[in-house]
Amino acid sequence: MSKNGESFWVSPRFVALACFFVTSLLISNIIAGKLIQVWRLVLPAAVIIFPLTYIFGDVLTEVYGFKRTRFVIWIGFAANVLMAAAFLLTIALPFPDYWTGQTAYAAVLGFTPRLILASLVAYFAGEFVNATLLSKMKVLTQGKWLWTRTIGSTLAGQGLDTVLFISIAFGGILPAANLGMMMLAQYLFKVGFEIVATPATYVVVNWLKHKEGQETFDYGISYNPFRWGVNNEHA
Repeated sequence: MSKNGESFWVSPRFVALACFFVTSLLISNIIAGKLIQVWRLVLPAAVIIFPLTYIFGDVLTEVYGFKRTRFVIWIGFAANVLMAAAFLLTIALPFPDYWTGQTAYAAVLGFTPRLILASLVAYFAGEFVNATLLSKMKVLTQGKWLWTRTIGSTLAGQGLDTVLFISIAFGGILPAANLGMMMLAQYLFKVGFEIVATPATYVVVNWLKHKEGQETFDYGISYNPFRWGVNNEHA
């Protein structure tokens, strides 16, 4: 059983899971500009992969604990900032007259400051709420009923993420009724994604716990998202 005083050693499996977490985040932000239609719902294409960040986050918190998940969330935040900055710089750089792809390139990869702000604020708040709730629920349930933690934390985290992103990105642009429908549609899709993926989450969590030989309970830690400590810490 893992305690809170251990050094911050990480296994190759942890590194792989963190990479998939960050990759899912970056891909979802790149494809978010494409609208898709699911039955009668119009959604940004990001919904087909962004919920994976919550699933990977659940697995990270369940197996490795909040402190390591906090570290990965910050890596994802930094990677998102770097990606947005690189796209903005690339689009702004001069290009030869014979290159005709500037408009299309900017249309696909261009980020407005408002969308960048919406994405970063929603991601930061949603992921930390998700990780914090799952961690605390694990202690309260003594490690039982994993499905209550993964779904319960997602209900809160995805709800906050959806409301913040749509409000910041589209508030004042679209009518309030349209904003509400967009929020509801995205929220239901994301939560449904999590529920359907629950059996796979069980398989991955149990496999990792067996391979890592650890079961992490976050006793007496700080849930401050701005705290960088990875060894023993107290709330």
